[in-house]
Amino acid sequence: MSITTRAAVCRKPGQPWEITELELDDPKANEVRVKFHAAGLCHSDDHIQKGDAPMRMPVVGGHEGAGVVESVGPGVTRVKPGDHVTCSFIPACGKCRYCATGQQQLCDFGLNAAIGVFPDGTFRFHSGGDDFGGLCVLGTFSQYAVVHEYSVIKIPDEIGFDVAALVACGVPTGWGSAVRAGGVRAGETVVIFGMGGVGVNAVQGASLAGAKNVVVVDPVKFKREMAPVFGATHTFASADEAFEFVRETTWGELADHAIITVGVLHDQVIADAIKITGKCGQVTITAVGGGWINENPGMLIGFQRRIQGSIYGGCSPLVDVPRLIGLYQSGDLKLDELITRRYKLDEVNEGYQDMLDGKNIRGVIMHEH
Repeated sequence: MSITTRAAVCRKPGQPWEITELELDDPKANEVRVKFHAAGLCHSDDHIQKGDAPMRMPVVGGHEGAGVVESVGPGVTRVKPGDHVTCSFIPACGKCRYCATGQQQLCDFGLNAAIGVFPDGTFRFHSGGDDFGGLCVLGTFSQYAVVHEYSVIKIPDEIGFDVAALVACGVPTGWGSAVRAGGVRAGETVVIFGMGGVGVNAVQGASLAGAKNVVVVDPVKFKREMAPVFGATHTFASADEAFEFVRETTWGELADHAIITVGVLHDQVIADAIKITGKCGQVTITAVGGGWINENPGMLIGFQRRIQGSIYGGCSPLVDVPRLIGLYQSGDLKLDELITRRYKLDEVNEGYQDMLDGKNIRGVIMHEH
């Protein structure tokens, strides 16, 4: 039996998020209906709303979320009604080549992320004859959503939904950009460009990996002031200032890693990241935007530098999300401190404006039921 749910939707690129009521279908085979309690305000959703990244419209926003499994369709084995879950914005089938080789972040089942349609070609959100996709086939900006069982991960009941929502995307994407895709090791020098919701977790990942110097570059004073809380050793407002420090502190060898987690990728930050890395250095690109790599190949060849793209931080969700929760439980990973402000669903546009204004590390929507 279908139900009605309140959700934040975007009907056309450039239009603000609109709060509306949608009809939500029952879960079909291998699907679950989740009652969401919290959803993270990730910059990726803002890219979709602004039209920076292509997405089928209309769409229900949100791909970070945590809640309780309300009901399940036939054949579901991973979770049961009553289980507390967080989402994985890339599903993990466990069967394809990439899942089988420990690269669940590249699971073939994630092919419909920008359409929001289920594998059978149908949608679960509807209104006035229109089908609404869920961002990454999720839609956590809705009180309820039907998602595939491959897209949920069971979590301990004692974990708060607000912090659990962040472990759905921002935390593993940032942490993994340092630890997995980046491969940071003890004693190394790491420079992180952008200290937002992803960059702050790249800082935590680099620190936990044992980096000697964890250098943050961000023009926003508030974010530079917050960076040491999460393990940054040095902060700078500009790439030029960071370069001079890194050159001096490494006796000219420069950084082992540069990780790009800025809000909007652009040419200059790529050039700055390449410049600040030394021989055998790696530039890991996690940001979204329109930047291009315009460097002479000699800049890479002569120093044997590497440029590494990163999706989900190179994390395998079924392995790394529980691992990150364990680090939180042991006090090694800070999650509560990531949340600058909590919002009601009706305040979603305000929350994103606060993010763009540099007021938040991470904002979280708390659903009311």
